[in-house]
Amino acid sequence: MAMNMASGQNKNNSNNNIASPCVRQCCLDEQDVCLGCHRTLDEILAWHAMNDQQKSALLATLQQRANAGKKR
Repeated sequence: MAMNMASGQNKNNSNNNIASPCVRQCCLDEQDVCLGCHRTLDEILAWHAMNDQQKSALLATLQQRANAGKKR
């Protein structure tokens, strides 16, 4: 089993292979969507419980939100 020596975490854990989209610019808008990473408050809170498939799907959604926001 591979270990991440820096963090001591198991790299094979299917919940830890995808990094958080957090960009440390946390500010929620009126709809509780972060202006930095485009996640809703519920998505932010749920991130650590998501598996990699769920995280990948959310990242695709976040990209769409970010692109939609640029068109405004």
